[in-house]
Amino acid sequence: MNLNAEVTNTARAGKVKWVLFNPKTYATILYLLLSLPLGIIYFAVAITGLALSIGLTPIFIGIPLFFGVAKLLNGIVLFEQSMIRQILGLPAPSVSYSYHQQPETGQNWFMRMVRGFEGGLFIRNLLLVFLRLVTGIVFFVIMVTVISLGLGLIALPVVHIILMNEIQLDILENSLFSYFHIDWTYNQQYLLYVGVGLVLFWVALRVVNGLMQIQRRIMYVDEPYQQPSVPPMEEQIHASVQSRYYEYQEDHPSQGMMQPAHREL
Repeated sequence: MNLNAEVTNTARAGKVKWVLFNPKTYATILYLLLSLPLGIIYFAVAITGLALSIGLTPIFIGIPLFFGVAKLLNGIVLFEQSMIRQILGLPAPSVSYSYHQQPETGQNWFMRMVRGFEGGLFIRNLLLVFLRLVTGIVFFVIMVTVISLGLGLIALPVVHIILMNEIQLDILENSLFSYFHIDWTYNQQYLLYVGVGLVLFWVALRVVNGLMQIQRRIMYVDEPYQQPSVPPMEEQIHASVQSRYYEYQEDHPSQGMMQPAHREL
């Protein structure tokens, strides 16, 4: 029950309210702007590393290179997750202890990479890097389109005034108002365009934050919060000893309870 409440509170912490004046919104815009070049770089690194590791396998260089690429992909995914947490203001996941940790003292770097390799995690990270490229392109196009539409309508009066004064070009001469025979002055049209542009810009910011929430779920950002942390080894040993003590007490109920008999004179 406490775990579900913690997950719910963490999910609410990443929601963005008052999008127009929230710094998280503009940090998200910067993140989505950088998502396209970063996605291309991640994809190129993954494909190049895998191709080289497969091609160099006959001369045994490809084997350590493959494990190095797997480690690099895991680092890319962790970097993306930490960046999303920083933007949304999510807490860092607590460090958990593993039952199967083995001492790595005396092992070389290759043995450490081999022991740390997990096939399922490698496949997941590889798919996430490919999805990062796809979402980077799609989200970039959506964000630029919706934000440009809102800002374009907001800036339309200024652009119209500049063009009229500089080159005598009236971009509002054949507007929708003329087609519907609505005799509005330029100032009235300016107010309408700016009002519609502000609404569209607010909607665009909501769309941007929605894209970030989708990216958050795609990159498994909430996964560490949903997994119960494993207690430290000292607590595990204490719990194990205590459970064995109670089992021994149940098996030998008479021992430990004998009292010395007092002989009456």
